[in-house]
Amino acid sequence: MPAPVSSRFPDFPWDTILDAKAAAGAHPGGIVDLSVGTPVDDTPRIAQDALRAASNSPGYPTVLGPESLRQAAVDWLERRFAITGVTPDAVLPTVGSKELIGNLPMQLGFGPGDTVAFPSLAYPTYEVGARYAGCTPVAADSTVAFGPSAPQLLYLNSPANPHGQVLGADHLRKVVEWCRERGTLLVSDECYLEFVWEGEPASILHPEINGGSLDGLLAVHSLSKRSNLAGYRDAFVVGDRGIVAELLTLRKHLGFMLPRPVAVAMEAALGDDAHVDEQRARYAARRGVLRAALEGAGFEISHSEGSLYLWATRGESCRSTVEWLAERGILVAPGDFYGPAGGQHVRVAFTATDERVAAAAERLA
Repeated sequence: MPAPVSSRFPDFPWDTILDAKAAAGAHPGGIVDLSVGTPVDDTPRIAQDALRAASNSPGYPTVLGPESLRQAAVDWLERRFAITGVTPDAVLPTVGSKELIGNLPMQLGFGPGDTVAFPSLAYPTYEVGARYAGCTPVAADSTVAFGPSAPQLLYLNSPANPHGQVLGADHLRKVVEWCRERGTLLVSDECYLEFVWEGEPASILHPEINGGSLDGLLAVHSLSKRSNLAGYRDAFVVGDRGIVAELLTLRKHLGFMLPRPVAVAMEAALGDDAHVDEQRARYAARRGVLRAALEGAGFEISHSEGSLYLWATRGESCRSTVEWLAERGILVAPGDFYGPAGGQHVRVAFTATDERVAAAAERLA
């Protein structure tokens, strides 16, 4: 019999705040849910129209996806971030970014005896994917922590979930060099790259950071946040052509295919910047309202230069802060979801509607 899931993986974090969710839901004005960070604004019309137009799709899609979709990803990288030197054969569509990250160590053949490293404050799926493959997960914020033993796979996340830190070009360049010297695969989760509020976005795909080569590098991008397409489950990985080809071969065997109507909608959304700029403006306004309200209520905001979250603390246990906010009808994510280093912070998403964000600010006043 297989080992039970509970012995192989940590508790599903969201199950641990059900009591707080119930308490927040009992507020007379209803719950303000700022915990998950799911998009609530409309999917852009251009994507909806494309999906409808492609809805008659009786045949199987391909794992590689249409070349026009992969070219749209290449064009987007160059148009938005001045990233050149990427070609469609370096791009692979995925069924959302969480699916890719959760399966990546296993699909690349890593297993027992291999180490997967990620930041000490991190999206939980990095660790889950490592455990799923039987690898040793290691949380560390500096390459110095590894000493002479380099990990086989190292994740970066910038702008970061949960705390919104944005890594600069110099930092990324040094990590790229360190990984190449040691044969470590560097995977950069860049799903929030279009939501940098302070500073400049930087990608390991940029020639000035990687020296004009994608060798040993993968970057993960998603349309869930930039285009409100979380319900469509569309993302892509781009980088080292040999590794992308390996992933393609295995994923053909396993059937990881993006449905054709979703691929068509994804292509349309990647080709349009206007809806992203409009969404950025919405999020910027909500971020400003919540930040002012939290600081007015005595919270300190750490990092939060990018992504769709505010990383807030009252200098106490994060679970106490969750309870304090739940009493006011506001649900947030405790920082310990993302590692012990988050024990005194909470993650506050500003993806709720304007009305709910205003309600939260009023309750904090």
